[in-house]
Amino acid sequence: MRRLQRTSCGPKSSNLRTSSVARNSAERWRPDWGWVCSRMNFLHRFIKGVDVVNDRVGRAVAWLTLGCVLTCFTVVVLRYAFNVGFPWMQELYVWQHAAVFMAGAGYTMLHRGHVNVDVMYGKLSGRGKAWIDILGTLFFLFPWLAILAVTSAPFVLSSWNIREASATADGMPGLYLLKSLLWVLCALLFVQGLALIARRSLYLAGHGIVDHDEDKVTDERL
Repeated sequence: MRRLQRTSCGPKSSNLRTSSVARNSAERWRPDWGWVCSRMNFLHRFIKGVDVVNDRVGRAVAWLTLGCVLTCFTVVVLRYAFNVGFPWMQELYVWQHAAVFMAGAGYTMLHRGHVNVDVMYGKLSGRGKAWIDILGTLFFLFPWLAILAVTSAPFVLSSWNIREASATADGMPGLYLLKSLLWVLCALLFVQGLALIARRSLYLAGHGIVDHDEDKVTDERL
């Protein structure tokens, strides 16, 4: 912060009074660095906490992809080798795929694995990209999540009220749990969106935090 200075042609005592006034004014507008640092530390802890949650959830539900493959393989073997079929097993691998998609959405966002159609983002400076991420999250991601959460509420709540099961005979029980994953998706993406805004805000303030590199396998920018 620039030091406030004021010159005067008056007597020395007047200069002392003026200097005292300027010093008091400077102190009044001096930022409370303790408060600023505490908020910075809070943002760092928040970002780290959200990243850890979504990373662990994503790694946990990733095992369901193996379960999906094994279940589908078992269904095929039983049907074509032994002429045996179980409706609940046929639904199980579909449910596993749905769980991976919805519960793993926050993990995918964390590691920047979602498909992006890049028109101008790649040509912007670091600060330009930070602003695009912040505004895009605020005006596109959050409204979409709000619409999804609100419109799915009757769908999910009515399923819970009747403890809905599969409409297929001998199908999977607990369909209401599967439908509840819609809200899990909204919650995980919402907190990851907040973490992204916090991360980009720290960058704009000159306190950049290490970002997660984009996975080369999932880099599908057009």
